Amino acid sequence: MPLEIVRNDITKMKVDAVVNAANESLLGGGGVDGAIHRAAGAGLLAECRILGGCKTGKAKITGGYNLPAKYVIHTVGPIYDDGKHGEKALLESCYRESLALAKEHNCETVAFPLISSGVYGYPKDQALKVAIDVISDFLLENEMTVYIVIFDKAAYKISEKLFSDIAEYIDDNYVDEHTDYSRECMRMNAPMAPMAPRRARRKKTEVDLSEMCDCKAMLAEDDLDAKLRQIDESFSQMLLRKIDEKGMTDAECYKKANIDRKLFSKIRSDIHYKPSKPTALAFAISLELSLLETEDMLRKAGFALSHSNKFDIIIEYFISKGNYNIFEINEALFAFDQSLLGA
Repeated sequence: MPLEIVRNDITKMKVDAVVNAANESLLGGGGVDGAIHRAAGAGLLAECRILGGCKTGKAKITGGYNLPAKYVIHTVGPIYDDGKHGEKALLESCYRESLALAKEHNCETVAFPLISSGVYGYPKDQALKVAIDVISDFLLENEMTVYIVIFDKAAYKISEKLFSDIAEYIDDNYVDEHTDYSRECMRMNAPMAPMAPRRARRKKTEVDLSEMCDCKAMLAEDDLDAKLRQIDESFSQMLLRKIDEKGMTDAECYKKANIDRKLFSKIRSDIHYKPSKPTALAFAISLELSLLETEDMLRKAGFALSHSNKFDIIIEYFISKGNYNIFEINEALFAFDQSLLGA
């Protein structure tokens, strides 16, 4: 998954580079900065001493020393005042500069904290949005796996309005685990068309017998052709057809789906590939399918949406709102302790 939100200790991340939310001196401090310096050891401090500090919004790189990571990318986030003093532009620059350094040093995996969201006071929901927006834009043009590392739930927050809207939608639609299974299955299927009135049905069957005889052979042949055409596509076939219908390139599709290129290649080359449910849904989101089309794609992979599953209800919420930004969807899924979309 190219962009993933994880709950972990950033000093334990086995990645090519970890990003340090540093101060301008680069000589260590509190929070993430202090934790990274303590874990890396004296070698990191010694190298930082010769860098001459770092300006807000910029980034510099050092070795990882005792960390599992090969590099530490130090970036200085803005101190939040009121949001009207260029804080957002500076925070965006922190992510862009850090990603540029990671790319320059051929890093394939990078772990970020939520920069400036601690003692620097940047509102957590806004800090998260900046991180997601800048990183996702970068990943549309580059191949890299990026982690946003959250130490605990208190350090993570989506907007209160979005959280409350989703919570209300879940409350309105959630069916508890004691719901009768057969009724739930019937409810999740497309509604049956109402039966025609008895008189209309009788009239429709009053066909001249000679006309029926004349058409018999044609109907049999047409019926066989129709049945042959109705043989289900595999998930892979449907996915590739939809990509063509949407006028997308393969890369556009798998990047918007938060899927890495290697997995997409497997799906493309194996007509019988069976994806996980989050992967199948990720492609439905990437292709901006309607709810009915999403359900159809899920069926190709052997899954279905259910109102007894909060994960499914959250996906349904975003589709019903016409919001197909997979990174924003994953923000919400993480906030509700659900699996993320992607590989």
